[in-house]
Amino acid sequence: MRKTITKLTTCCLSLAFAAQIQAQDPEFTQFYAAPIYTNPAMAGSAVCNNGNAGRLAINYRNQWPSLKGTYQTVNASWDQHFNAVGGGLGAMITRDVAGSGLLTSTAISGIYSYVIPVNKKFFFRTGLQATFVNKRLDFNKLQFADQINPTQGFIYQTNEPLPTQSVSFPNFGAGILGYSKNFYFGFAMHNIIEPNQSFYGSQDGILPRRYTAHTGLMIPLEKRRNPDAFISPNFLFMMQQNFTQMNFGFYVNKGPLVSGLWFRQTLGQFGNSDAIIALLGFRKDRLKFGYSYDITVSSARPAAQGSHEVSLAVDWCLNTRPGGFKPIKCPEF
Repeated sequence: MRKTITKLTTCCLSLAFAAQIQAQDPEFTQFYAAPIYTNPAMAGSAVCNNGNAGRLAINYRNQWPSLKGTYQTVNASWDQHFNAVGGGLGAMITRDVAGSGLLTSTAISGIYSYVIPVNKKFFFRTGLQATFVNKRLDFNKLQFADQINPTQGFIYQTNEPLPTQSVSFPNFGAGILGYSKNFYFGFAMHNIIEPNQSFYGSQDGILPRRYTAHTGLMIPLEKRRNPDAFISPNFLFMMQQNFTQMNFGFYVNKGPLVSGLWFRQTLGQFGNSDAIIALLGFRKDRLKFGYSYDITVSSARPAAQGSHEVSLAVDWCLNTRPGGFKPIKCPEF
């Protein structure tokens, strides 16, 4: 009987978990290490010796691994500036697995950004993103009341009417980025058309718009022409329906090493204080690697103590110089 109750509890939690994750997009702590995921206007913004660069990035997040079957997200992206199109091009694929494979989401995106020079020192980038999304629900991992035998547990086939196991839909995003030599700010809107991702075709599956605002400074710590030591205070605000998140903290960059400390505050999930984030990064030539750990400080800490995130990126210098603009200089993690 205890085994049956445990399975029923697991079933209920799985169903609630699947319903909850449909309402919120995946997120990354190292949001500048996933630049075109954060803001499509950042496509083509990589810099190399004050010239154009191409960039390939991979991000992996394992959220709350102490809980069985939570979120694992992988994002891979490429972007590069092309003078011929007056901006940047990018491509991205994101795969999110939740509930031990209960719900799997795959998104493939194409991105274009356009550079608008205001003067010799200040520039705007605007970006557009078009995405194809597929979501798949594994009903073999769900259990229903009519499958229960009082003595043997779940042994019967269910007679519950089940919807399609897969839904696909288009999605769109847009963003804007303003920057000078050591200052930058941006705004992005995702899920512009608020697509319906319900497996039953009901209006309960509307994916709400996600709004992101971010800003920061690069402050040199050395008085020379090309300093390699910076401190970078940064702020990110994100809102999606009733969920609101604020990240504020700083990076410190000295030569090949980068460290960072952040505080994340949320509304609509376990109260206000959410996590303290520690980051350590390393860059060698064109390769960079970053690791961050989210230390949960909310009331969820006894069960969900923290989250791991890893980023890996490589960029390469191009032979062309920026056409009438300067590339943005901002943190890489």
